[in-house]
Amino acid sequence: MTGPGPLPADAGAPPSELDKLRRRVTALSGKRDEAEARLHALLGALLPLDDLLADTHRRAGVLHEARSGLETAEAALALGEQIEAAHLMLRVEFDRHGVSPMDVVGKAVDPAEMRVVGTEPHPNLRGGTVLRETATGFRRGAATLRPAQVVVAVPGPAPIPDPVEASEPVPDLLRTQPRRTSRAQRRLLRKPSARRGRPA
Repeated sequence: MTGPGPLPADAGAPPSELDKLRRRVTALSGKRDEAEARLHALLGALLPLDDLLADTHRRAGVLHEARSGLETAEAALALGEQIEAAHLMLRVEFDRHGVSPMDVVGKAVDPAEMRVVGTEPHPNLRGGTVLRETATGFRRGAATLRPAQVVVAVPGPAPIPDPVEASEPVPDLLRTQPRRTSRAQRRLLRKPSARRGRPA
């Protein structure tokens, strides 16, 4: 007659320290792989932005080397379109990763999300109302990724704008020929010639 075999382990017993450690390592490994995958996707999505910025730099060189007003205007227009496209690509990627601009203009200043970098008198708005952002603030979810830098209103009359000087000529970007000197201007620029053969 043989004795009883080994007793089965109690299914309701708490996990051992070794089991707890294994579970923790598995969970951390999964989080690390997930973070690596997110980083890889983000960097891969930013590569076209690098291409666009490189092309923008090339177009800026074309603008610098333009020989006529028409070439300058066309290069400046293309450069503006490139910059706008790069900005849009970046904002799309931000949105895909839960990053959004704060859009704080017109709101009361909040020290938790904003840094006041200037004030400006305003006759109608309450003091502390955000007039404009000098640097856009961003949130990631509910957390502040970067505080907004803002100019806020203070009580007082609106500042008087500087008068535009009408005497300043407006540059003509499409002009391809140098301006001709008028006959009167040429007369002023001519050196007075000494009269020869006449007594002093």
